[in-house]
Amino acid sequence: MQNYENIVVMKQMAKILKFSKHLWPYYLGVSLGSVAIALLNQLQPIFTKMAIDNLTDTVNGRAELGPVLLVVFAIFMTDVGATLVSNISGYYGDIMASKLKYFLSTQYYERLLSLSQRYYSSELTGTIINRLNRSIQGVTDFANMFANNFLQFLLTTVFTLIVVARYSWVVAILFASLYPIFLWLTGRTSKRWQVYQQDINEANDIASGRFAEVVGQIKVAKSYVSEKLEATFFAKTMRKTIKLTYPQSKLWHTQDVYRRLVLNVIFGIVYAYIFWQAALGKFTIGEVVLLIQYGVLIRIPIFSMSFLVDRTQRAIADSNDYFKAMDEEPDVIDAPNAKKLSVSSGDVRFDEVDFSYEDKQPVLKKVSFELQPGKKLALVGESGEGKTTITNLLLRLYDPQNGVITIDGKDISQVSQKSLRENIAVVFQEATLFSGTVRENIAYGKPLATEKQIEQAARAANAWSFVAKLPKGLDTMVGERGMKLSGGQKQRIAIARAILKNAPILILDEATSSLDSKAEHEVQTALEQLMKGRTTLIIAHRLSTIAGVDTIVTLKSGQVDEIGTPAELSKTGGIYAQLLDLQKHTSEKTKKKLKEYEISA
Repeated sequence: MQNYENIVVMKQMAKILKFSKHLWPYYLGVSLGSVAIALLNQLQPIFTKMAIDNLTDTVNGRAELGPVLLVVFAIFMTDVGATLVSNISGYYGDIMASKLKYFLSTQYYERLLSLSQRYYSSELTGTIINRLNRSIQGVTDFANMFANNFLQFLLTTVFTLIVVARYSWVVAILFASLYPIFLWLTGRTSKRWQVYQQDINEANDIASGRFAEVVGQIKVAKSYVSEKLEATFFAKTMRKTIKLTYPQSKLWHTQDVYRRLVLNVIFGIVYAYIFWQAALGKFTIGEVVLLIQYGVLIRIPIFSMSFLVDRTQRAIADSNDYFKAMDEEPDVIDAPNAKKLSVSSGDVRFDEVDFSYEDKQPVLKKVSFELQPGKKLALVGESGEGKTTITNLLLRLYDPQNGVITIDGKDISQVSQKSLRENIAVVFQEATLFSGTVRENIAYGKPLATEKQIEQAARAANAWSFVAKLPKGLDTMVGERGMKLSGGQKQRIAIARAILKNAPILILDEATSSLDSKAEHEVQTALEQLMKGRTTLIIAHRLSTIAGVDTIVTLKSGQVDEIGTPAELSKTGGIYAQLLDLQKHTSEKTKKKLKEYEISA
């Protein structure tokens, strides 16, 4: 069992090193520096022995002082050499760490961006970020340690044993026995330590995830006076890490006492043997000093192994989630030789589409409808009936289990995701802006847009009137998620972004339901400009919007209930007709029913 665990550890270490193998020139530079330092360290005991032996002869009048001073100068030069080499090696180590952080971060980010929507629906933002920070720190520390210490300690041990064996094979064997004993004792604690570390990481991820959520929705937390509740939850979760650290640290340090006591005993035997042999006249004073100094040299890597093992275990535990994410494959992938979608008219069809999420509960069942080119189609149904799911499927954020979705007769699963989404613009109910300038947000879908094109889009979105009055106009910072702008202003920026993208197909999660009447009018005017000449799929939240579309599709129990024009469906007694009837009443029961359909009159 112990051998199996060691194999797993070695595989994970190899995986970490393999992942950063492109940095081999830096590893080589740092490793050569480690070799040089190890060699220089080996010379000092030899020079010291020579100095002491020469000094003894000088004191007894058998030799001149010159050779002693020459050896002292040699010791000085090895010190200088070690200082220079260690700093040059440290420089390359710093560059290596920086490059490794860059590589790990960009690879992780690119992998996350490639994953499907399904991955994000089961992960908290703060957790994803925390994994990145923790993993990169752990892996970088390990790589630095491996390059700086492992080879140096290995060579120090090998060189020391070779030199010591020349003077005493007994001392060499005692020194050599330290390593298997230490590794065996360390291996006993490794698995249990990592279990504790995984639990600590999980608690940290939960706390970080909640932290990010609350900071991102601080207005909600404050408006519900839940600051104390959130602080208590965060503190409780973080306290769990302290609770877990007690047994983890106790386990490690208790075992470390056993390890070190064994080493202390062996070193005690070694020193006793050296002095005993010297008393018998088998070692000179210089040889005694040499063996003791080599004992000190070999003591450093032995006692430092606790640190090395600790760093290695942390790197393995901390990098598990990173490599799991890197091993994740997107659920939605381009078909082999996927073609680029070119939209000519913009005809959208859903044909017998079935879909379910992770819980396997059907969300859509045999959904079929057609959205004709340049027309507007409204999806109407209670919350949870699959309106947003339909738009997600059209964007191919998910793939249906059955059925086909086509644009101009082309199956969207057979075209590239990039070309599909380039032909679709989306305006969400909650305007999503990034923490840059107004200019950057409008040009988000077309980064190379000219100043004139950006201004034209802002004018078309009825946004230029307020943008021109901002302190720096288009270069005004909007704050995180656009917090420096009002709801109506954010929506018009989002609409300007969609206008500038100029895609033939538009998905509109109606963006006026939560605005005041003035802002609603301004946004509605911008939306009408945006919808001109575009095939538009609308998740409608107002009856006035539904009445203005060409086709209504009502959904019930995940299936299409009715399809028709507003005039046709107003007479059938179905969902739309019921909603029209409900708007004539003002009772609480009526308002509640409209709310179930996410509709306001």
